[in-house]
Amino acid sequence: MDFSIAWQKINQMGRDFMALLPNLLFGLVVFVGFIFLARGVQSLVERVVASRQQSQGLKLLLSRVSHVATLVLGILVTVTIIVPGFTPASLISALGVGGVAIGFAFKDIFQNFLAGVLLLLTEPFKINDQIAYKDFEGTVETIQTRATTIKTYDGRRVVIPNAELFINAVTVNTAYDKRRLQYDIGIGYGDDIAEARKLILEAMRGVDGVLADPAPDALVVDLAGSSVNIRARWWINPPRRADVLDAQDQVLEAIKNTLTAHGIDLPFPTQQILLHDQTEETDGDRKRQREGWPPGQGEVPKSRIEVQQETQRAAQAPATPPAQAQA
Repeated sequence: MDFSIAWQKINQMGRDFMALLPNLLFGLVVFVGFIFLARGVQSLVERVVASRQQSQGLKLLLSRVSHVATLVLGILVTVTIIVPGFTPASLISALGVGGVAIGFAFKDIFQNFLAGVLLLLTEPFKINDQIAYKDFEGTVETIQTRATTIKTYDGRRVVIPNAELFINAVTVNTAYDKRRLQYDIGIGYGDDIAEARKLILEAMRGVDGVLADPAPDALVVDLAGSSVNIRARWWINPPRRADVLDAQDQVLEAIKNTLTAHGIDLPFPTQQILLHDQTEETDGDRKRQREGWPPGQGEVPKSRIEVQQETQRAAQAPATPPAQAQA
């Protein structure tokens, strides 16, 4: 069997490899150099961003992007050294339609990446801010290029794609230093509104953590079915969730104790059922009753008391003699 052709192929491959070996070794050395260069660029970007007091999220984004971009550049240079006929233009032309298909396949990833970059640049919220998005509320842990993670108040982690946070409404509870809280307190209709308002304000002013400027206030907001509702409003600083709950606990406790100590009623919802059994003088007299219906136009029925009185008078009247009755 003639192995000459195979041997020639092997010899040719060996010669090609030996010819490529210097370029391969030099390319590996260059790529290792780019690895160290990428680390140096990343550290430099972190120091520059830190010196300008930018957000932690933006610092992470720029450092990662600079590191990845340097590595990609190193790969392209290495491949160009190893394969002299290779150019980035030939890579782009080789991708062709496949690149379009890849773009559609990774559309959501690219969209979230761009949204993450814009969130880090515009900074509608930052790391450690407390935000509310739809049914989720918690503290922002990280803002990555694909998604933002928040830690809920009950100790759970929620991962939200950046595109949703960028195009939808997000409530940032810690965007400002101060936050106003409010609660409706119901007093009885027989209580003095001015006195109750004064007591509520005194109670709020006496609680630690309630700001004097802006001052707390109390407004009548509703004449409800069983109470007059007064809305107590006060400001706190800082506005984090734990501070909100603590301030609300102390304020409501102080208001309740102050009102009850001064005899102000805190009524609960009640209902009054009227049974019209014709036992009162005005029952049945549509011109005098006021339980919600208008007075009638014609004759009104007599009350049960009037009927009983007429019956008693008829029973007490003397009987008519038979003779007079015949006459």
